[in-house]
Amino acid sequence: MTDPPFTMDAYAPAEMAMRVEAVGVAKANLDAATMFALAVLAGAFIALGANLTTILFTEHGLGYGVSRVAGGLVFSLGLMLVIVGGAELFTGNSLMVMAWASGKVSTGQVIRNWMIVYAGNFTGALATAVGIYLSQQWTFDAYQVGATAVKIAVAKVSYGVLPAFVLGVFGNALVCLAVWLCVSARTTTDKILAIVPPITAFVAAGFEHSIANMYFIPIALFLRGEAHVLERVGPPVEQLARLTWAGFFLDNLLPVTLGNLVGGGVMVAAVYWFVYLRGRPGHRVVWTRQHRTHAPVEAGPTTHDHGESHHDH
Repeated sequence: MTDPPFTMDAYAPAEMAMRVEAVGVAKANLDAATMFALAVLAGAFIALGANLTTILFTEHGLGYGVSRVAGGLVFSLGLMLVIVGGAELFTGNSLMVMAWASGKVSTGQVIRNWMIVYAGNFTGALATAVGIYLSQQWTFDAYQVGATAVKIAVAKVSYGVLPAFVLGVFGNALVCLAVWLCVSARTTTDKILAIVPPITAFVAAGFEHSIANMYFIPIALFLRGEAHVLERVGPPVEQLARLTWAGFFLDNLLPVTLGNLVGGGVMVAAVYWFVYLRGRPGHRVVWTRQHRTHAPVEAGPTTHDHGESHHDH
């Protein structure tokens, strides 16, 4: 069989759907150690983007709208590192719903992936927060960087459960759309250009991302006892009462995580599966669990494509 002619044209949406389905199967068959290690990386990558966003929001003087757009631009670093560098991100993995809906992976496989990756993301993001705290970066600009981190976290635990859930729905819809657009790409440049607009929109609009919050809120919790930081946070100091570990988990992380699953799994994955994959003939990709490889059959992606996209989202 001859190789298809070389082209720089982006993959069409129908091809993208098949590629996402194939990658979902590959993700479901990763061994637990590899999955967890890649998830730790993703958590750290997203945390680095969150840290850079905190720096930008510190005494920016840009005004609300411009600063939000600029924050989205710099936060895009996190997903760039995940996509191009190769890592496992819980929010992006909600696209595995496409492989599940096609019957290529079981419910148990999807849940296993989500649980391991979520734990790994939390580990990576929290470890990054610990490292940033120990670095004393929060003392920069006369403790204003630390004050900005606290203000961001206080806002995040103050939304209320329903708003946090809905903000999470829209947040991961845009994150997964960024991942979806990346699947059309044939070059690293294409991927980077595809990431920036949806991620910028997600941050600028104030939507919520559970993995980013695994950095944003813990770093503030570590700073809650630093007197110099609190002096620069300013009134009303009573808002700090909401900034607790219980507030982090119950008021933000839980509703945002559930919203992220709905946004990515339903609003993106289920819709694109319905449009492009439902009722498709069974001549698709054949997978062998033991070797974690696949043989393309008729409509399936090529082995080369699998190699490029194995960790794309």
